[in-house]
Amino acid sequence: MNFLKTGFVAATALLISVEGFSQTTFLKDGQVINTVTTAVPFLRINPDARAGGMGDVGIATPADINGNFLNPAKMAFMENDFGFALSFTPWLKALVNDIYMGGLTGYYKVKEKQTVQVGLKYFSLGNITFTDANGQEIGQYRPQEFSFDAGYSRRLGKNFSIAATLRFIYSNLSNIGVGGVPTFPGYAGAADVSWMYQKQFGKGKMKHDLLVGMNISNIGNKISYTRNAKNADYLPTNLGIGLGYTLNIDQKNAVGVYADINRLLVPTPQPQYIRTEFPGDSTNTILNPDYDKDGDGFADWRQKSPITGMFTSFGDAPGDIYRDKDGNVTRSSSSRAMEELKEFTFGIGAEYMYNKQFGVRFGYFYEPRTKGNRQFLTAGLTVKYSIVGLNFAYLIPTTIQRNPLDNTLRFSLLFDFKNGGKKAGGSGISLTDEAPGKKNKKQKESGDQKQMEQKELQPLQIEPK
Repeated sequence: MNFLKTGFVAATALLISVEGFSQTTFLKDGQVINTVTTAVPFLRINPDARAGGMGDVGIATPADINGNFLNPAKMAFMENDFGFALSFTPWLKALVNDIYMGGLTGYYKVKEKQTVQVGLKYFSLGNITFTDANGQEIGQYRPQEFSFDAGYSRRLGKNFSIAATLRFIYSNLSNIGVGGVPTFPGYAGAADVSWMYQKQFGKGKMKHDLLVGMNISNIGNKISYTRNAKNADYLPTNLGIGLGYTLNIDQKNAVGVYADINRLLVPTPQPQYIRTEFPGDSTNTILNPDYDKDGDGFADWRQKSPITGMFTSFGDAPGDIYRDKDGNVTRSSSSRAMEELKEFTFGIGAEYMYNKQFGVRFGYFYEPRTKGNRQFLTAGLTVKYSIVGLNFAYLIPTTIQRNPLDNTLRFSLLFDFKNGGKKAGGSGISLTDEAPGKKNKKQKESGDQKQMEQKELQPLQIEPK
């Protein structure tokens, strides 16, 4: 097991610490594998079990406590006053038992339309045994990463909200250098900007909810594990757009269908070597002249600023690139457009809730083969009682490519409070307002007044002598 974990961490360190030489890799049908990679990929792991049961869909779902991880603007629509949630996600469970992600989030409604929220993600890679080229142990280490969020959300009117979130990121993968280059913990700061729109239609018992949301997350500086600033890597800046529909059949039954589209806003890797398109060439591949124009030994696409990389990421896919017999580098515009489209991931999920206390959900997530090939089905379950809710999620792979969450059960424990805990809710739908048989203060006052009025209207009774 130590060998497996050592290889995992070593590969991660090589990707983020040393500029390597990349060769073009092809699938069997000739498609080029060109996955967009970033540092601290744990920021893209969703600890919320409710969204995890719907194909990681959660940008435009009804507001819940863990909404802070997917679309902070949803927190402005929370019905209750304050709450918190704990989440646990095993990682690579089929190989090791001490790699996991933990999540903690909480919120407090300052006023009717204003909410503040905080969130914490902690990713532990377990205990790692490092060895040299001869297999001799040179030390042990426990790599770990975490991020801390603080955000503010506000409703602008009845149906629209916005939110801003600040994030601190810490990543410590190794205290042992890679390839003779010393490594250090990485630090970064980032921000999220999000919005949410939801509106209810219909009259009577049956009502319809339309939800739309967007979140641009992890907008921040690059992170480096060495002293060389040119070797810094991009954060996983992401654009997420969600659309949702909920059918409230009656007071006890609700069905929802939700979909998310996500895309990394970072530069697409450019090939270091390209193929040649003329007879008589024996090498088939040559150095790409656009890979390192300034000759500093680092790829030009990695030296863009984060903001520049965000805006150019929509048109920088290399596509089919080759060099003709005249020495000209040619790029196929159609293949570039196709590669840009393949950088989107898609998720769809469905949820059924009964009496706002029991729910089941299913989902599917799709990522193109040349951009990571994550494809899986999910299932989820919700059980609630009073102020406590428990969400479960289970992932089922649909391809031969292994997923770190294959056949893994993850969960979230939620606590939601209002008026001292008299009213409970969460996971997007609040629980019953009052326990059966109990009256609130207004009801009691109204009942007392009615009794007094009835007593005054009674006819005067005169007892006979």
